[in-house]
Amino acid sequence: MIQTETAVEAPWPEGDWEDLASRAVLAALRASPHEIIAASYLAEVSVRLTSDDEVQALNRDYRQKDKPTNVLSFPMVQADLLDSLDNNDDGEVLLGDIVLAHGVTAAEAADKGVTIAAHATHLIVHGTLHLLGYDHEQGEAEAEHMEEVERAALASLGIADPYEVRES
Repeated sequence: MIQTETAVEAPWPEGDWEDLASRAVLAALRASPHEIIAASYLAEVSVRLTSDDEVQALNRDYRQKDKPTNVLSFPMVQADLLDSLDNNDDGEVLLGDIVLAHGVTAAEAADKGVTIAAHATHLIVHGTLHLLGYDHEQGEAEAEHMEEVERAALASLGIADPYEVRES
């Protein structure tokens, strides 16, 4: 069973962000080869929706990039150990943390012509895949594979392909 703990900070608007985050994390797991994590034992993902300033500080401190970004992921389990996971002594596996920046997310949603909820869902799916060892910065083939899994996860939630090129 997958458990998603969600914290929502200003300036995120009111909404059912906890349900959105839970559905996005589960969809990402189900679309990946690690679906068993959602069914076999208790696993947790933390999702934090916060300000650009907080994300910029995290990005600076952990990635040496002093600017806000849309989503950051902090895996707690090495990718090569995911297949051998089982409950630990506490009865729960902590997969990691996902952090979204409101301003960047809202601006990207507006640029794409989608709702902030739809774009946040995409970013949480994307972040979850990073927790599962996907890395789009390791070459074009890995990026394309990650995008395929994202598309499948988002389609299961009724969200259109975020990578589709639209003609104006």
